[in-house]
Amino acid sequence: MAIGDLGIENLTEIPVDTASSVVLELGKIGRWLQAIGIIVILWIVFQIVNFIINRKRMKRLDLIQERMENIEKKIDKLSKKK
Repeated sequence: MAIGDLGIENLTEIPVDTASSVVLELGKIGRWLQAIGIIVILWIVFQIVNFIINRKRMKRLDLIQERMENIEKKIDKLSKKK
């Protein structure tokens, strides 16, 4: 497919105003994409930090649960002796 087939005879004959407005619009789109990228990166970082914090909390809860089970076993042993 040639450029002539698209109805564009010569790309150098585009007016400067049109070309500059196209460049400005592309710049705006680029800024939006950049902003979206930053938001996505921040969201990923937040998720990683959240995962690490939750993992530490789960380890603490598992430790507490294990200690509670040990206490229950000791209480059961004491109650059986009587």
